Amino acid sequence: MSDDREAVARLHQSYREMKAELAKVIVGQEDVVEQVLMAMFCEGHALLVGVPGLAKTLLVSSISEALDLAYRRVQFTPDLMPADITGTDVLEVDPETGHRGFRFVHGPIFSNLLLADEINRTPPKTQAALLEAMQERHVTVGENTFPLPAPFFVLATQNPIEQEGTYPLPEAQLDRFLFSINVQYPSEEEEREIIRRVTSPRTAAISPMMNGADIAALQELVKRVPVADHVIDYAAQLTRRTRPDHEQAPSFIREMVSWGAGPRAGIALISAAKAHAVLRGRIHATTGDVTAVALPVLRHRVLTTFNAEAAGITSDEVIQNLLKELKPREEISI
Repeated sequence: MSDDREAVARLHQSYREMKAELAKVIVGQEDVVEQVLMAMFCEGHALLVGVPGLAKTLLVSSISEALDLAYRRVQFTPDLMPADITGTDVLEVDPETGHRGFRFVHGPIFSNLLLADEINRTPPKTQAALLEAMQERHVTVGENTFPLPAPFFVLATQNPIEQEGTYPLPEAQLDRFLFSINVQYPSEEEEREIIRRVTSPRTAAISPMMNGADIAALQELVKRVPVADHVIDYAAQLTRRTRPDHEQAPSFIREMVSWGAGPRAGIALISAAKAHAVLRGRIHATTGDVTAVALPVLRHRVLTTFNAEAAGITSDEVIQNLLKELKPREEISI
């Protein structure tokens, strides 16, 4: 336990230093940075939703530099094929013997950090190429299965306002993302600083703060964070009450939700709560940590009804009302 306390303290300090390092390039967006790192420390993937020009791509590439990870970016387009992501077999001829054979050429998915840029701009056949990799951490091509490098993360971006020529992600694939992260407009002061930096001739370099081995050790540390039974009960109740057919679901859930979160949401709540606690220097997760991560965990797993959409009610508002309805019991600080 003392070793874990020391490891958590080191991680907390490293996290503060990493935020300062990223601030050299990224202005603001502290919540987004924290949620992306939480997802990575939980061995999860994240979907970044925001309008163009909010530096989503720059954010992902900067994090890859700070974590010293092999980074690849794929621009998703309507003509993108699954083999463009996973790789394919190519026919080769040995110039000396004349022997012909197939050799597998690895695609961009064979990296530590894959940015799936505008993931909803490619058809479902190509979107599905990521499913096996995200869940199983390997890729199957023909009769062969190829393991992916460890660690492996998918960070996908999506434009919420453009609908023409897009293909909404199916619920099964959305559920594979630990977090759906909303990237908001910067504040007035932040926007001035962005303009100042981008139009300046000086460029900042990001120093690596961790590597793949460090991240693997942190992922194991997060798994060891203890969670009390009442915290697990709270996460389970929060998940179950998003389902309109549940006997204890509030009336507004029955009215505004067409489909609630599945069991993977409860797992994500506890995993993310552990990472949230560790990044704050604590070695135990509380119901407050569960509440803090509820929005990014649940917003893409709670589907609102047509009536709710017509009234302008979002899944975020539904989840916030549920958090007010389902109050956790008071906890004693340790």
